[in-house]
Amino acid sequence: MSLPLVAIIGRPNVGKSTLFNRLAGRDRALVAPMPGVTRDLHYAEVVFQGKRFTLVDTGGLSTVHIDELTAEVNAQVQFAIESAEVIVLLMDGREGLNPEDEEIVTQLRRVAKPIYWVVNKVDAPSLEKLSYEFYRLGVPELRSISARENIGVIDLFEHITADFPDATEEEDSQDENRPTRVAFVGAPNVGKSTMINRILGEKRLITSAIPGTTRDAIDVPFTLRDQPYVLIDTAGIRRKGRVQHMIEKFAVVKALQALDRTDIAVLLHDATSPLTDQTLHVLSYAEERGRGIILLFNKIDLVEQKPDWLAAIKHDLGRRLVGLDWVPVMYGSAETGKGLKKLFETIPIVRENQLRRLQTGPLNRYLEEAVAHHGAPMSHNRPLKFYYMTQAIVRPPSFVIFTNNPAGVHFSYRRYLVNRLRDFAPFEGTPIRLMFRGKKKERA
Repeated sequence: MSLPLVAIIGRPNVGKSTLFNRLAGRDRALVAPMPGVTRDLHYAEVVFQGKRFTLVDTGGLSTVHIDELTAEVNAQVQFAIESAEVIVLLMDGREGLNPEDEEIVTQLRRVAKPIYWVVNKVDAPSLEKLSYEFYRLGVPELRSISARENIGVIDLFEHITADFPDATEEEDSQDENRPTRVAFVGAPNVGKSTMINRILGEKRLITSAIPGTTRDAIDVPFTLRDQPYVLIDTAGIRRKGRVQHMIEKFAVVKALQALDRTDIAVLLHDATSPLTDQTLHVLSYAEERGRGIILLFNKIDLVEQKPDWLAAIKHDLGRRLVGLDWVPVMYGSAETGKGLKKLFETIPIVRENQLRRLQTGPLNRYLEEAVAHHGAPMSHNRPLKFYYMTQAIVRPPSFVIFTNNPAGVHFSYRRYLVNRLRDFAPFEGTPIRLMFRGKKKERA
């Protein structure tokens, strides 16, 4: 299942981005004391008290003075409302009840979804009294918070996420017993729909040489050698500056959301052109989400007759895919079916690596050997000590190392430990998470 989606909406400058950043844990959305700063939808995967969900920050919803830009922002907000499982309507406690607030509340009464009616910027007793005027809206329950001062935010999201599943435990327990989800992603017109049709052996998806034919993520069940899969066709993901039409923006959002619920991302790239920043950006997005990744150069039937075509691609890979040598690279053709057998030999391997669990004993022997081979550098004249290591979760495999100084582990040494871990156990095709935690000192 995809992660629950929580949308923060409201008129301009009520503090939506501040609340979004409070939950996302970093400044993902631009914040400024002026209306209209946020125009696009901003998404972040949030882990809150063991619950994982997607949070979306929206532009200011306006019911008056509708110009072309305002209409576009309103359309995006409406899309967020339609996509969300839970809606948080934010209002400004400092400014007081606004006629636009009343109009938005009227519109939301027709939405059959859980809605939290929240007055923001209430960080003083005088403002608490002022916020009473919002009760005339007649909403079921009114909440007061201060996103900037983190007052009432935890209580609010404890209520919002109360019925959300414990994502890690649920996914880990069900992973081995459900179909493997495989999303085909990439730029427009690289052959994603054609590739799925070739795999299925029939034309189940509409294809065209016109970029943008696919607009929504489409799930297609498929069984191969008694192994069930769900193949996910996605819209082409363009560079942000080239996404112009609202429908296309929504299609890109749907494609990125598909990565949130897939197990393995098959990233297609057109073999007739060098690797692009956009392809690497999508790869990075899949890696951040902890998904298995396979890079597939499609349309090799158009380049196979050229001399040294494979050497040229490998040279490009060596130059652009630095630090990502764990990503399997394959070559195929959706038109001829070449490479598909090897693709479906690789997908189960990547899936197995995603779910791989290592016992604590062997892990600690690996850690001892890695540190003995290359000791950790000093940090602020303090020697780094590593006490023990354990695996926290799978999908992706995530490990915790307990140390006397978590902040003192340099990124280069973290990278060294990850590389040694890949030598220690097969993790081809899956990212690895390595976290460092402090260990309380024992009394003498």
